[in-house]
Amino acid sequence: MTRVLVVDDDPVQLRITAEVANRAGFRPLTATSGEQALSILRDDRQVGAMILDLVMPDLDGMGVMDVMRREGLTTPVIIQTANASLETVISAMRQGAADYFVKPVAPERLIISLRNALKLDTLEAAIRAEHARRAGTFTRADMIATAPSMARVLTLCAKAAKSTIPVLIEGETGVGKELIARIIQGTGDRAGRPFVTVNCGAIPPNLVESVLFGHRKGAFTGAIADQPGKFSEAHGGTLFLDEVGELPLDTQVKLLRVIQEGEVEPLGATKPEKVNVRLISATNRRLLNLAKSGDFREDLYYRLNVFPIYVPPLRERLEDLPELVAHFIARFSAEAGKRVLGASPKALDLLGNYNWPGNIRQLENAVYRAVVLCDGPFLETQDFPQIVAQSAGREEVLRTLEEVETPAAPIHIDAAPARLKPEIMQALSADRFLDQTGELQPLAEIERAAIENAIRHHNGRMSRVARALGIGRSTLYRKLHEYGLAESLSDAA
Repeated sequence: MTRVLVVDDDPVQLRITAEVANRAGFRPLTATSGEQALSILRDDRQVGAMILDLVMPDLDGMGVMDVMRREGLTTPVIIQTANASLETVISAMRQGAADYFVKPVAPERLIISLRNALKLDTLEAAIRAEHARRAGTFTRADMIATAPSMARVLTLCAKAAKSTIPVLIEGETGVGKELIARIIQGTGDRAGRPFVTVNCGAIPPNLVESVLFGHRKGAFTGAIADQPGKFSEAHGGTLFLDEVGELPLDTQVKLLRVIQEGEVEPLGATKPEKVNVRLISATNRRLLNLAKSGDFREDLYYRLNVFPIYVPPLRERLEDLPELVAHFIARFSAEAGKRVLGASPKALDLLGNYNWPGNIRQLENAVYRAVVLCDGPFLETQDFPQIVAQSAGREEVLRTLEEVETPAAPIHIDAAPARLKPEIMQALSADRFLDQTGELQPLAEIERAAIENAIRHHNGRMSRVARALGIGRSTLYRKLHEYGLAESLSDAA
């Protein structure tokens, strides 16, 4: 459940806003001051959005946003205040506020603002992660990995980053082995330096040595110029050998020498060249089994498998699936220019019950296709026909498609009805602080209701009622006469 931080020094407004967020499916956290809000944001970087009061006694909303900008706290901020001046709005937006509204606000308006802010935060996180990936500064904060099964993986990444020890990352296809390699590089001494990726299974066998070690002009037919290899390109940085188990045996011998001596010999060269490279390998097959069968050199296996890291498949970390889906929806809807807000609960249940043999790469492609197919604001089960077919069969796909409302005959544009607006929030039950029109009740009505409730709860024992309400007995009796409750009590007695 997405956490939302509500900050307001008015306890009544704080409780009302938190209750609206709670009933809309969010988990509200509350703070009564700017300093308390900053403390929560520093301790919990997973807060999805913050509803911030602009006027507070110690540190106001503008001050909170200024500190957030200086400390790199990127939580989206929604400003609420009683001041509706244009200057205030402009100042808040310049400070980075995602939205702005004036108290009191309708629950529907608040929930729409929260959902838009969360979508914006997801898209910004995707952009930040892509920039970090390209800059070589990718860290564990840029990867969606909150499932318990990923805790050990991230711990090992942190330990591996502290040295240049060779790392072997094992895991099924599509689990994100390259991202793990980038975390190791981005949190170590080589952050920001070259990160060169080589897919060993995609290189023709006769070109493997030239691609890895380079060649000199005239080394073979077609070598019309000197060409540096991937080891030379990665000098001072990290070389990531993906699917290292696909390397030919004769190339494995030369790779072993490079690891041992720290130098490469390009094809046609007369002397070797020194290289300073951090080597990280990855495979979707057990290298130990390949070594036992003779398909991989045993001595090279022990050189590469100094620090092994196993990445679990998606079916073992389904806790990350909702956040992964939201990440892909934000990214692909922005690319496609479509307004897709998220996935419906039924669609998430469908995706959560699937075993994902292709792991995160398959999920990414499935969401991409669903975004293209989607006609509404939320992805539905019919937008994942292939997943439905593989989970429940072709008949279930046809039944799901039949449930989609389609006109029986063509409808002229002049007669076309307006599209029904999607339900944007859960039905709210009556709030004791709001009247039937959704406006705040007067304080006297709220106080009267609280006293009546306390009297019922304590069966009319006035001493206990006064203690529970935190007032004296004389004050309690005065309010009973003020609100006309004394007569009803004497009648009941």
